[in-house]
Amino acid sequence: MRIVFATDLSDASEAAVRSRTCLDCLDNIGVTEVHLVTVVPDNVTSGLPGMDAASDARTALQAQREVFESAGFDVETHVARGTPHRRIDGFADRLDADMVVVGSRGESPLENRFVGSTTRNVARTATRPLLVERIAPPEADQAVVKEHLFEHVLVPTDFSENARDAFEYLPTLRGAAQAVGLLHVRNRDTESTDARSQLEDLAREVERELDIDAGINVREGDPVEEIIAEEVRVGATTTLLGTRGQSRLRRLLLGSVSESVVARGNNNVLLVPPAAARQR
Repeated sequence: MRIVFATDLSDASEAAVRSRTCLDCLDNIGVTEVHLVTVVPDNVTSGLPGMDAASDARTALQAQREVFESAGFDVETHVARGTPHRRIDGFADRLDADMVVVGSRGESPLENRFVGSTTRNVARTATRPLLVERIAPPEADQAVVKEHLFEHVLVPTDFSENARDAFEYLPTLRGAAQAVGLLHVRNRDTESTDARSQLEDLAREVERELDIDAGINVREGDPVEEIIAEEVRVGATTTLLGTRGQSRLRRLLLGSVSESVVARGNNNVLLVPPAAARQR
């Protein structure tokens, strides 16, 4: 399994890598090849205050490369100049990556220049699954917000085709997932389907195919708020969501739920684009 690991070369990103929680979880799902990518924006020039890493990004990448290599991964490093999300997407497609990984600073992605607009734009344009890993605030005792990335996976579903794409990605996490929670947020005004029965069918499928426990829950209210509340209730470590839309339309059709969970939540989030958009 091949991944693109996008890094802004910050102390926070390096701390998350060195925590080993990320490395162990990636190894557990079968990752063997890591492509470390950093992008220097076109408007950044050497010599600007705070941009020492950008002036010698390849050297700065070496420390993170050594961490991955010492854990047994095959590693390549890539330094590019341009628009970050476009270059990250380009590397992922050219390398035929199975996943893109980016870091996010806790509850406030906008506090981090890389995770702010870059992660939102990658989420809107990527044709590969995107893992947003939450990095803990500087004052925290640990480097990442949730250890053991895929230990407990929450899968919200509205029973759409896009949600099914996300659900069908679950077997990829087989080596690390120990529990799955299935959630449907009911719209009391328009919904009449038997959500609990459909969730029970999905739970049986998880238990049959993955041989792990699957719980179900139906909530009612604002989808984003209820997803975040369910993350806390079950102790989920990653929330698995489908996205919708392709190419230019992705910017409009990502879906406010997926984007808002990334922006407002405090959990790791794995976004799976439509099957038709992924180049397998």
